[in-house]
Amino acid sequence: MATPRRTAAPGPRHVRALSALSRQPFSAARAARLIATVTLAVTIVSGVVIHWADKTNFPNVGRGLWWAVQTVTTVGYGDVVPTTTPGRLIAALVMIVGIAFLAVTTAAIASTFVEAARRHERDEGELLAAKLDQISARLDAIEGRISAIWP
Repeated sequence: MATPRRTAAPGPRHVRALSALSRQPFSAARAARLIATVTLAVTIVSGVVIHWADKTNFPNVGRGLWWAVQTVTTVGYGDVVPTTTPGRLIAALVMIVGIAFLAVTTAAIASTFVEAARRHERDEGELLAAKLDQISARLDAIEGRISAIWP
């Protein structure tokens, strides 16, 4: 009797998410898109969750979203602040994500400039190599003519 073939159960969600992220190599633009998506999600979720974590200071979701946006952008007017422990933990998460967003965005922009400079240098190097090859060929031709005239 043949044993039934077992199909592998899908792994935990974080393992599947990591494998989906690692299918393509990371580029600065891809990292920026990923961190922007995570930042947007954390901002919206935190703006909603803070309403339930600290109802005194965030009596409605709109106020929570306003606080989340000003916190993630590192503006932080201070007009609304969480005072409960869960609210402060949410605030810490939003602040860390906001700082990461700014850091990755800055790195992506810098990486774009560095890559453009490298491409420019490579192109100039290829032009220089081609010109040196032409000069070398001309010198070889000149040397051949001189040696034919003057052995």
